[in-house]
Amino acid sequence: METLDLSSFEKAINSLGSIIKRYANEGDVDLRDAIIQRFEYTYSMSLKMIKRFLKQNDISEDEINGMTFNEIIRRANQFNLLLTNLETWDEYRKKRNMTSHTYDEETAQKVMTIIPAFKDEAKFLLNKLKEKLS
Repeated sequence: METLDLSSFEKAINSLGSIIKRYANEGDVDLRDAIIQRFEYTYSMSLKMIKRFLKQNDISEDEINGMTFNEIIRRANQFNLLLTNLETWDEYRKKRNMTSHTYDEETAQKVMTIIPAFKDEAKFLLNKLKEKLS
């Protein structure tokens, strides 16, 4: 079985964290937009890493592809990969979907409210994946 490469996921989380820090110091709208883009990317990577982990733990690719979002998150929680629960991940998903359909000042502000907590969640997931794969 090939090892799950977490390097791109770790880079995405670190990139998100660094832009959040810059935004806290500078408060620039362009930085805020960069945070939202990095959130989108890191969120997508989080789900991919969960699916890849599940595949490495004897869940077939067909089964994974047939799973709903809720089933994927529940299964990740069964492996103790997540800091929070389905309700919180559903909120992350809703905010991520908001950025795909509409982008205006109000949307940006709503999305920004969850990004720091999501970064912590992604970091927790990364650490749990490292722990379980070592």
